[in-house]
Amino acid sequence: MCSARLNAAGFATPQELPGTRMDCMSDYVSRRHLVLLRSAMAEPSGEGDRERQLAHRGRQDATRAGRWLAGAGITPDAALCSPATRARDTWGLAAPELARRPRTTHDERLYNAEPEELFTVLREIPDDVGNALLIGHNPGTHALADALTGEAAGDLLARMNRSGFPPGAIAVLTFYGSWDNIERGRSSLDAFWHPQPT
Repeated sequence: MCSARLNAAGFATPQELPGTRMDCMSDYVSRRHLVLLRSAMAEPSGEGDRERQLAHRGRQDATRAGRWLAGAGITPDAALCSPATRARDTWGLAAPELARRPRTTHDERLYNAEPEELFTVLREIPDDVGNALLIGHNPGTHALADALTGEAAGDLLARMNRSGFPPGAIAVLTFYGSWDNIERGRSSLDAFWHPQPT
């Protein structure tokens, strides 16, 4: 029987499995976790929207986001990041807080993407990735979280929607199946967090 352990957030940790990842693949491959992280607060202006730098608060919030992920025991296998400066810098400050840094891809399609484009990107994630993190922008990131959610613990969905998914916010979702079959309304919203003003 597979002896895979789950961390505090319920994420499978294949680096702790005996032998290779394939030893227990059939036991947990169908359970996927998706973490959505909106880029942190940026300066209101710059050379162009894509080049906007993180504000001082944004840099603090990005680090807080990483600490929240680490505290929740979340260690993604792969990260997909918008190429915009504020997204890259958000991830650059959040990632060092994790127990291990996942392989990261900067995908042009994630910059200010609409939900349908984000679905396309997600469906291309390889099946050996159990847990993925996407760093993007609003309104697409919030719309994607809302579209994916079919059920939510307590008032999480209402809280997320009331908040407007502010800069630096995180949603954690779970679904079953392969990435190429991810669909609207078939995920559970398991956690939502956003940085609070200090």
